[in-house]
Amino acid sequence: MTRRPDPQGVLAAATIESIDQLAEFHLEHHRHATRMQRGIDGVTERLGRPAVVIALVVLTGAWLVFAALRGGGRVDQPAFAWLELAATLAALLVALLILVTQRREDQLAERRSQLTLELALLADKRSAKIIALLEELRRDHPDLADRHDPQSQEMAAPTDPHQVIAAIDARAAPDRSE
Repeated sequence: MTRRPDPQGVLAAATIESIDQLAEFHLEHHRHATRMQRGIDGVTERLGRPAVVIALVVLTGAWLVFAALRGGGRVDQPAFAWLELAATLAALLVALLILVTQRREDQLAERRSQLTLELALLADKRSAKIIALLEELRRDHPDLADRHDPQSQEMAAPTDPHQVIAAIDARAAPDRSE
């Protein structure tokens, strides 16, 4: 992937690289979509615009006025039944389009959350390693006083995610019974 320069020249190279990586992450998700998924996403995108809402309101209003004038103001005419059927089918179609699109967006959100968790676990391990190396340096360096620091020893070990989840579940357990 080619890096694009910062147009204003105010962002650090690492920030630009992060932005490019995030864009690549989203592009990869889009590339793995099937033609049908991309088509449904496009239809959902076009239906979600304000112009469609306005056009639908105008069309429905025109249909109602035409049906009322033609049927003498009675709502039991076939034109009103057809309008009801059309509205029901349109609602079903829109609901299905939203479900399909939301399912794809949920897949992207799940990948993002997995990536975030992986990066957080990696950062925790790196931090623990840095603390352990600093403690080792403090113990080995002749000019630094050797002292016992239980907090740094505790922080030098990476966090076990299973233990954290168990602790969260244990604290949340009394809340569930209420």
